[in-house]
Amino acid sequence: MRVVERPNGVRMAVPCDCAAKRKAARMIGHARIPQRYQHCTLDSYETMGNRSLMTALMQARNFVKAYPFDTGGNGLLLTGSIGVGKTHLGVGMLQALIAERGARGLFFDYRDLLKQVQNSYNRSVDVTELEILQPVFEAEVLVLDELGANKPTDWVWDTVAHILNTRYNDRRTTIITTNYANLPPLGGELNAAKATMREETLGDRIGERMRSRLQEMCVPVEMTGQDFRQTVKRATFA
Repeated sequence: MRVVERPNGVRMAVPCDCAAKRKAARMIGHARIPQRYQHCTLDSYETMGNRSLMTALMQARNFVKAYPFDTGGNGLLLTGSIGVGKTHLGVGMLQALIAERGARGLFFDYRDLLKQVQNSYNRSVDVTELEILQPVFEAEVLVLDELGANKPTDWVWDTVAHILNTRYNDRRTTIITTNYANLPPLGGELNAAKATMREETLGDRIGERMRSRLQEMCVPVEMTGQDFRQTVKRATFA
């Protein structure tokens, strides 16, 4: 606690700023952010002068400022090619929402989450599917990274539907990143030839029903640019 003096001369004790910072640090520590991304903040996000990435960063900052009263339980859907910083921006938003807005959030890699759910079916594993998914359902803010990365199967579609529908019905904020364009699948026999000649879409990977659901629960943010991993952040021994 620290003592402050009000304009009317009354002195009173208020919580110290350091206590709030320690609480935010603990909450961020419980958010399951992988070590590789723990440095990712909105301030450290590099746009390299790219207009698309500058716009995405501005939308991310505005979302944090508006949360929770002006966001209505909606989230963001960050789409774009590999290496444009979607995960960095998603983690940066999560850290800012926790530190600045007191939100309780979680980060989950889509592939890792599905693998954990699959492993729960193993009788030697003492954990149930519901126990794994419960924190995902109940997180005030969820960052779901690399949506659509797993090969689409009926089981994958059912699991995605379970997660998204539950969070949609509970009006919980979901921030999603994906490498796939936010477009419907190109199905049907007449389109089979075209489908083999174009890149897969988010509709192909999670099904059109769930892609449509995302339109209701997330504002799309398209990010375009060069792969930072091949330029700025390329691994070296220097």
